[in-house]
Amino acid sequence: MAEIKTMPLMTSNNANIGVPQKTIEETYQKKSQLEHILLRPDTYIGSIEKHTQNLWVYEDEKMVHRQVTYVPGLYKIFDEILVNAADNKQRDPTMDSVKVVIDVENNLISVYNNGDGVPVEIHKEEGVHVPELIFGHLLTSSNYDDTMKKTTGGRNGYGAKLTNIFSTEFVIETADGKRQKKYKQVFSNNMGKKSEPCIKKCKEGENWTKVSFKPDLAKFNMTTLEEDVVALMKKRVVDLAGCLGNTVKVELNGKRVPIKSFQDYVKLYLESDSESKDAPKSFYQKVSERWEICVSITEGQFQQVSFVNGIATIKGGTHVDYITNQITNYVVGVVNKKHKNANIKGHNVKNYLWVFVNALIDNPAFDSQTKETLTLRQSNFGSKCELPEDFLKKVAKSDIVDNLLSWAKFKQDKELKKSDGTKRGRVNIPKLEDANEAGTKNSHKCTLILTEGDSAKALAISGLGALPQEIRDLYGVFPLRGKLLNVREATSKQLNENKEIESIKKILGLQQNKHYDGVKPLRYGHLMIMTDQDYDGSHIKGLLINFIYYFWPSLLKVPSFLLEFITPIVKATHSNGNVLSFYTMPEYYSWKESLGNASGWTIKYYKGLGTNDKREGKEYFRDIEKHKKDFIWADDQDGNAIELAFSKKKIEERKNWLRQYQPGTHLDQKMKLIKYSDFINKELILFSVADVQRSIPSMIDGLKPAQRKILFSCFKRNLVKDIKVSQFQGYVSEKAAYHHGDQSLNGTIIGMAQNFIGSNNINLLAPKGQFGTRCMGGKDHASPRYIFTCLSPITRFLFPKDDDKFLDYLEEDGLSIEPTWYVPIIPLVLVNGCEGIGTGWSTSVPNYNPRDIVANVRRLLNGESMEPMHPWYRGFKGTIEKGASRESGVTYTVNGLMEEVNETTLRITELPIRRWTDDYKEFLNSMVEGTRDEKGNLPKDAFIKDFKKYGDDETVCFEVLLSEEKMKEAKDEGLLKKFKLTTSISTNNMHLFDQKGMIKKYGSPEEILEEFFHYRFAYYEKRKTLKLADLEKELLKLENKVRFILGVVKGEIVVSNRKRADLLRELQQKGFTPFPKNISAEAVVAGAADDTEEPEESIDETEANPKNVQASDYEYLLSMPIGTLTLEKVQKLCDDKDKINEEVIILRNTTPKDLWMRDLDAFESQLEKFEAEEREERQKSTSEVNGQGGFRVSRQAPKNPRKYNKTGKNAVAAETMGKSTSASMETETAPEVVKPRGKAGSRNAPAKKLEKPTPVSEDDDDEVESLKDRLKAYRLDSSPEQTTAMDTDVSQMPGRKERTKRAAAQKKTMTVISDDSDSENDVDLNDDSEVEVVAAPETKRKEGENLLQMPKQLNPQQA
Repeated sequence: MAEIKTMPLMTSNNANIGVPQKTIEETYQKKSQLEHILLRPDTYIGSIEKHTQNLWVYEDEKMVHRQVTYVPGLYKIFDEILVNAADNKQRDPTMDSVKVVIDVENNLISVYNNGDGVPVEIHKEEGVHVPELIFGHLLTSSNYDDTMKKTTGGRNGYGAKLTNIFSTEFVIETADGKRQKKYKQVFSNNMGKKSEPCIKKCKEGENWTKVSFKPDLAKFNMTTLEEDVVALMKKRVVDLAGCLGNTVKVELNGKRVPIKSFQDYVKLYLESDSESKDAPKSFYQKVSERWEICVSITEGQFQQVSFVNGIATIKGGTHVDYITNQITNYVVGVVNKKHKNANIKGHNVKNYLWVFVNALIDNPAFDSQTKETLTLRQSNFGSKCELPEDFLKKVAKSDIVDNLLSWAKFKQDKELKKSDGTKRGRVNIPKLEDANEAGTKNSHKCTLILTEGDSAKALAISGLGALPQEIRDLYGVFPLRGKLLNVREATSKQLNENKEIESIKKILGLQQNKHYDGVKPLRYGHLMIMTDQDYDGSHIKGLLINFIYYFWPSLLKVPSFLLEFITPIVKATHSNGNVLSFYTMPEYYSWKESLGNASGWTIKYYKGLGTNDKREGKEYFRDIEKHKKDFIWADDQDGNAIELAFSKKKIEERKNWLRQYQPGTHLDQKMKLIKYSDFINKELILFSVADVQRSIPSMIDGLKPAQRKILFSCFKRNLVKDIKVSQFQGYVSEKAAYHHGDQSLNGTIIGMAQNFIGSNNINLLAPKGQFGTRCMGGKDHASPRYIFTCLSPITRFLFPKDDDKFLDYLEEDGLSIEPTWYVPIIPLVLVNGCEGIGTGWSTSVPNYNPRDIVANVRRLLNGESMEPMHPWYRGFKGTIEKGASRESGVTYTVNGLMEEVNETTLRITELPIRRWTDDYKEFLNSMVEGTRDEKGNLPKDAFIKDFKKYGDDETVCFEVLLSEEKMKEAKDEGLLKKFKLTTSISTNNMHLFDQKGMIKKYGSPEEILEEFFHYRFAYYEKRKTLKLADLEKELLKLENKVRFILGVVKGEIVVSNRKRADLLRELQQKGFTPFPKNISAEAVVAGAADDTEEPEESIDETEANPKNVQASDYEYLLSMPIGTLTLEKVQKLCDDKDKINEEVIILRNTTPKDLWMRDLDAFESQLEKFEAEEREERQKSTSEVNGQGGFRVSRQAPKNPRKYNKTGKNAVAAETMGKSTSASMETETAPEVVKPRGKAGSRNAPAKKLEKPTPVSEDDDDEVESLKDRLKAYRLDSSPEQTTAMDTDVSQMPGRKERTKRAAAQKKTMTVISDDSDSENDVDLNDDSEVEVVAAPETKRKEGENLLQMPKQLNPQQA
């Protein structure tokens, strides 16, 4: 017989081969509803097959979570009767008893409840008694009227009938006290048979219902009620007790269930879950009569126990999501706010929640008749359940935060393990110069040198060439690209994507979280750090120590694992060939001050390792033991010090650490062993101090070091002609000893010149070219090589030239540079505001109206009280409303402008401060219906139909089209809020350096002005004193010149044909006053040379030493041209003397108050001119821009469009804010582009300060986080580069240099000033203006002076 081949896949038709063919009638059948239920029971009651799964059951009077085998259909028919009993509580609140009997032996289940019974009367339409209709006829229910809101479990008219159908016997008994009738009826044979109703009389107060049934076990493939099924049924009875609460007594098999509330019910679960440990905390809240909530914590798996109208929704649903989302959103906000690198999402929080919900919901809808999942939308619940904040706070303070952070760390470690290294012979890492012995049996002897950049790597490789080959084989070199990531505060994504960290792990063979007792498992036994000797180099060392300590703390305890290689920062070379090396600036300053004779020494600064040449590199490595320092672990103080410097949890401790800093502190580099705590407290602290100084401006001049250096260079060069920004940047670097990135300095120059709305109120530099607009917040400026700048005409009215001579100038690299600070006539920090973030502190000061400031200065001068000042931005047309006032400061709400053109069109004519036009355009794009983003996704919050943009780089105009429904919705929410036309600014983070050079928090602009006033007033007194001294000195010079000329004319003094020494002696004998010139020793030590391109006129001394007269002391007489030795010259000198005498008399009668008032008058006059020119220029370049009504509308627009400047339906636009610009004076950081501010406007359009309180909730952390975001956006965050202002000397005043003939023909002399700071923009060195510049006064900084303190000014007596 041939073998039949079978195919791998066969249709069901093949299986029916041989079966007799059915007739049409047999194939297509119609079944009754009852037959269909019995034939397809899974559609109605769920599966009738046995299922096994882990469920909660009630046994031995406790909840147990175990594996259960049960038939869902059987469980469901029991549940239907139980829910009916619970529903009666909603119909009759007087119901107080439920009795359930589960008789396993007799296969009998009964459920009894008191309260209103079923009406015992005949239904007029159906002709049967109501109890029979309800329990014996399909699709009958009292829940069909959806216009009625009901909180019962029944819905579709199946319920109890299904129980009847799947029972061999079903008995309904009820007592209707109202009709005084008792009813009983028996159904059998799966509701196929029914007895005649038995109706008896009952008492009037007798009301109850009882349902008894015997399940048809054969239909569930069972022979008896099994133990697991009974345990589940008992659990449902306990559920009922928990849902109904203490108003209903629930009995099970004649015994009361010991549950009186939902809280008691929840405890059953928690106590069961914690048998072997402490019970987890739970948080209960009865939000309303309809909602009871309890929340506990799990160990990583979300759990829920929920009920809707007494129905157990074992799979949850929308009601559980509604509650859970509120909790997860709150916890996510709390965790991510405190732990920025956690990156926790809502589903992460949900995994650690155990949520219990007991809810009553109107007309609930479920996924099926089994009612395991609620599907009704939250908006249709019929009630709200908004969890109170106190409840959410309690949840957030539980162990959930620690659990989430532990999970985040576990996940992070798991990801980081992917980049683990191993001990092997060769690794392929770009730029790695691997040691030949790395990864071999000699790997513990190998040293990896980590250098600061490629140039430092070149120096290291060059130096290693001086070592014998067997030692060279033990050294590897790898260059770092800038500063290492602070891993302590980094996100998982940052860590995983950081190639540098991955490379270091692979090069060393490090494995995540491994404990190291020694270095045998590693490819290298030592890690050597080789960075620049400046403050940023110290920071890089600290970041690397922090990296190792955070992931592998045990490695730092291994002796000599971590090393550093030090190089000199200053070398002093004597003419005899003797070379001295200094490894710290304090060490160098100490030597310089102790130096008796400065002659013969040449000083060279080594700001970076790249300054060293190959020869020096080889010298260092030949004497490697001298340059190599070992880090050692002494005790736990070392670990505490590292956390203090780098942990975000130690902010307050870090502030105290910086406050306790003592000037002159430095690490003794002669020590061979360095404790980690000593490195942190004696070396790294210098970086932190310097970081604060370059990030936080001074209260006195409102400038950071980079801005001060730029201003100094402008004054030194008398920058009245246009100069290219890129060229000016080079000039600043040269003349003001700026040691950081060109890009950063360029950015600061550009920032000081910006004048768009939201930037400077008064730009100190003039923008000649594209310096950025409000479209992109200044980021759209042109390249520095294309744009020009110069001093704004108004700048010298803020910084009078008369003040230049007595400022306290610093000295660095042998240069006299910018002063400690300038002293403007009004506090510039209030005019242009500032922002910055440094180590331990951040600052944010709003802009204020310079006219308000001037007015308050006048009041103080007149002894009057100041008027409150409010933020003001030049050119801003919106409103700034005063809101909540707290002890720490005031919060203001900043509103843009919007008006309603018609029923479907809105016009936006102003944006809030620092909400840039292009960003806002993107925001509107994201709201347009049907518009897809770059990834092809449709907008989540499509709200508008279309919009059109008008306006230009200065004006804003958007017309927005939306439907009438959306317009109404927007009005209900508030137009300004819906369209994000409102922001806030506050005065609660105004940290500035005070007059003592210490960080101080100011509570109000008036407090800043008050402190500034007293300091500035003293300078007017000093100006008067020094000006008088200068005039009197000039008088004395004129008298001496007259005597000298007369002596020559009369022949009493013979100048020609004699020795110079004899002439000097004769002048001295005849009583001519010498005017000596003094050259500072510091300038000689630093190797400073005269500036031939731009000579500075030195400051003359008023006293001369007659016993030691130098030839130059009488240069003012002997240098007079021979043509001036005439009687006519004598007459002119006498006239000059009379004029000066007159000036002296006037000055003596002038008070410091008069001097200040005079400066204020001049400033206001120039401000008027400044604003008028800007208005005129604006009128020429732009025309008024309004929306063109580009949208066609079906109805006529209102004649007077309604304006919105505050969230409200008919809010009238507030008065226009005065026009304002503000110099982003705070561009002090690495990639700094300036903090944008506003445009100038008329003095007649002052900002309206509305006193209406606007509730704004802000804490310091929020403010700092929003500040970080802004700084990142504007590139204003704290500069990673390091200014050297901290370690420079304050220069002393040199003597006045006598004018040459060329100098006499030059422009009027002016004082030079300079300052340290980081910014991005260049300058033109080709300016032909020849200016005689007065040399900056030099004051030596003493070793004992605090670096956190800005050097003090000279008092009038010292001056």
